[in-house]
Amino acid sequence: MRWLFLLLLVLNVFYYVWHQQEAPLKVKEVAPLSLYKGNQQEIRLLRETGVSTPPKRREECLVIGGEMAPEQLEALRQRLLSLDVATSPVDKQLPGADGRWLKVASESERLLDQALLSSLSNDFKDLKHKIIFCQGIATGE
Repeated sequence: MRWLFLLLLVLNVFYYVWHQQEAPLKVKEVAPLSLYKGNQQEIRLLRETGVSTPPKRREECLVIGGEMAPEQLEALRQRLLSLDVATSPVDKQLPGADGRWLKVASESERLLDQALLSSLSNDFKDLKHKIIFCQGIATGE
């Protein structure tokens, strides 16, 4: 047992010396941040610069609905209206989506979170929501 202990001790010493002989890793040099900044030395908000960007027109719309009867769609519209979510019925068929749909107004989309959508889908069978391109959507209003 004593010889086994001495052998392991010698092997550990050899292993330690061998790792000390390896070249240490070189530290990567990082250029100062001032070289990357260029002319801009600080972060400035758009409001501070006086540059105003025009609001972008949204190209995508949220629609909610599915294969349901007109009465169910009207009940859904009334429920969303009670939640202050403005919607308008989509008159023509959406590409790749069967059924009847309501287009959610862009200012009301923030009110429809995932929890509310799952709650509505429990009340309305086969309720779906999709984000589609706004071009070509004919609403009833």
